[in-house]
Parts: sequence; C-alpha cells; structure tokens
Amino acid sequence: MKFTLRQLQIFLAVARHGNISRAAQSLHMSQSAASEALLNLEHTYGVALFDRTRNKLSLNAVGHTARRAAQSLLTHCEHFEEVLLDHRGLGHLKIGASFTIGNHLATRYLAGYLADYPNADVELDIANTPDVVAKVLNFEVDIGMIEMETQHRDLHLIPWREDELVVFCAAHHPLAQKRTLSSRDIREAQWILREPDSGARHTFDRALAGLLPDINIHLEFKHNEAIKNAVESGLGIGCLSRIVLQKNFANGDLVPLALPRRNMRRKFYFALPRERYEREAVDAWMRICRKMDANSREAS
Repeated sequence: MKFTLRQLQIFLAVARHGNISRAAQSLHMSQSAASEALLNLEHTYGVALFDRTRNKLSLNAVGHTARRAAQSLLTHCEHFEEVLLDHRGLGHLKIGASFTIGNHLATRYLAGYLADYPNADVELDIANTPDVVAKVLNFEVDIGMIEMETQHRDLHLIPWREDELVVFCAAHHPLAQKRTLSSRDIREAQWILREPDSGARHTFDRALAGLLPDINIHLEFKHNEAIKNAVESGLGIGCLSRIVLQKNFANGDLVPLALPRRNMRRKFYFALPRERYEREAVDAWMRICRKMDANSREAS
C-alpha cells in the first residue's frame, strides 16, 4: 500500500472544498504541505484526480470514483478507531435536515438517540432540501432528512414518513369564516409561501399546477416562522406542513382552509450517498426516528 490515511484525508478535503487553501485550513495544516501530499499521491499512482483551472480544483472522472472508495475506506478506519477507544466514540453523527424536519421533528428524536448513545457528539445542520442534498453528496453530513424526492445517480433515498401541507389564514382573516377555498378564492388571495427550491413549495406548486399562472404570490420566506408571523399579521394566507401548524390550530390563532380535490400530501425521505460504508450510528438514527413516529401515531 503506497498511500497514507493522511493523504486520503487531504484528497477528500480538497474534493469537498475545491480549493487547496480551504482544505488545508480545515485540516489545520499548511497549504504547501497539503499541496505536496496531494501531488505525491497522484504521482505515486501516475494519475490525475482533479481538473485544475486557476484556483479551482474539480474532480475528474477518476477522481469521482476514487472519492467514493476513499470515503468508504476512511469511514472504516474511523469506525475501527472508535472500537479501539472502547466504544466511547460510537454514535457520533452529523445530520443534515430540511427546515421543517430539522426544527419540528429531528430535535424530538435527539433525546431517544442520546439515551442509547450518551457519549455521542451529534451535529444537526438545518438548511433547505437542495442544500441538504448537496451536503450529503459532498459527504459533509452522514445522513440527510429531506421533504421531497430528488433524483441523482449518487443519491440513495429511503422513504420515511408521510406528511401533509395545509393552507391557513389568521383567525381574523375574511376567509377564516369560509373554511373552504374556491378556485376564485385561490386566485384572489395574497399568498405567503416558502422559497421556490423548498420541499413545501414543490408540493404546493404541484397541487395547484393549473392555477399557478393566476396566483398572487405576495411574499416568499425561507423560514416557516416568518410565514406564520406574516399570516398571523393579516398579510395574506400561507401553506405549510401540518406538523408546523398543529399548536397554532389548537390555540386558534391560525385557521386551516380546505382545498377540495387538491392533493397536498407528500413523503419525507432519508438521503444517503449511494456508495457508503454501513454505519451503526446512521442505522440507529433511522430506527429511532421510525420508532418515535410510530409511538406518536399510536398515542394520537
């Protein structure tokens, strides 16, 4: 074996950042040392792993293949080290979650996970669905939790749970007394929605496809709380996951509005790199998420 684990770490860091300087900073080493280690790796095997243009390094075809193998090997080595450390590190996990899942579901599961892995370091990175997918594909997180189906040859999606979007308004809004929206109501309303790339917006656009050209999108926000606050202030009507709105409906400050014959249901998914080393922590996280969901359904 002519390579070192440090060379693998440097190769993967450069692949992640696309830049020697940022990769070296992430590994707490000098740029020159990182550059020399990467060049030595390539020269040893007589292969170029990157296309080099100015200050940008992009993986070529060989580099993409090598990256998947290197990531799997390095994960194996990290797991081996955890075993040697008497299991103290078992359970460490980096989770990427979309906004709805991260703020309203994933945080609930942490208690159950940490009960099984009390010494685990768990990082929760919350972003919109496309950003979470990018982090999974770039091996920046161990597992993603996303709100819509995404097609990518290097991405493995595992169906997880059902969800439903609900249209809603403030209790004092004129439509609150009507409760059911007609096509005319939909066209005339001022809508306050999630950003176009979000999972919630994708489902909304699909459900209302025939009316989209006539819909008045008044405001767009990246965060659910901003939408709820704007709707509660009377600026328009919104559409979010029922998970986000349950307490508001119970309190009566927001009111659900029915859309007959509009399919507002969707699926949530676990997202993983297609070629990955099986990790106990990832499998345990998915198992706990499913178990707690099942318990919650039985309780309700």
